[in-house]
Amino acid sequence: MTSAYCFTGRSALVTGAASGIGAAAAKALAARGAARLFLVDIDGAGLDALDLPGEVHRIVGSVADEALWQALDPRLAGLDHALVNAGIGSGGPIASISLAEWRRVMAVNLDGAFMTLASSLRAMEQRGGSVVVVASVTGIKPVPGIGPYGVSKAAVAHMARIAAAENAKQGIRVNAIAPGGVDTAIWESGADFTALVAAIGREATIKAMAKTTPLGRFATSEEMADSILYLLSDAASNITGHVMVSDGGFTL
Repeated sequence: MTSAYCFTGRSALVTGAASGIGAAAAKALAARGAARLFLVDIDGAGLDALDLPGEVHRIVGSVADEALWQALDPRLAGLDHALVNAGIGSGGPIASISLAEWRRVMAVNLDGAFMTLASSLRAMEQRGGSVVVVASVTGIKPVPGIGPYGVSKAAVAHMARIAAAENAKQGIRVNAIAPGGVDTAIWESGADFTALVAAIGREATIKAMAKTTPLGRFATSEEMADSILYLLSDAASNITGHVMVSDGGFTL
């Protein structure tokens, strides 16, 4: 790592911080000197399990709850960085998905991302900062059977680009990252994944799924966190409105 990846003395917000990419990013920010972290997740036990140095504020609740952001807004004043990461999965063809399921996914993945981003931008006004929104390669490449998830991720990637255009003059950079397969707990919500794990084990299941990726493997949360910290850091000071694809070649 170069010195440009130093976050000494800075503050950062991470949603979906209790596990996966969010937890890896929170740990990486703390390890690189972040002095004040705001960590948001519905999993309070997962947040408590993060043993991090510095000033850590653990906020238990859903990013889709407007009241959470109304309460948190004044506490975020002077924020330097934000990772808009919280999300949930969903499966099934569009023709058979209920409106209730569609709205369940959009409430977290799109509405929650919107409120997180808006709150972060307000906190960075007049002083600058950087934001990374976690999208997905499924928001770029159509993948059958995950309609609400893919649509929500396409939407947040474009939202990041609009926010980048709106806030560049204030010195606020907004980028998105579009991961391909990453070995995280989000897979556990899928019935097919759970059934295959029961039959052949989790490691074999992940390896089987990764066969559709040219590199032949899924990424780790730590690899995603490294790319996210690059986009948040001063090393990416000339990059805004970009959607970084990190998919092991899946979109080739």
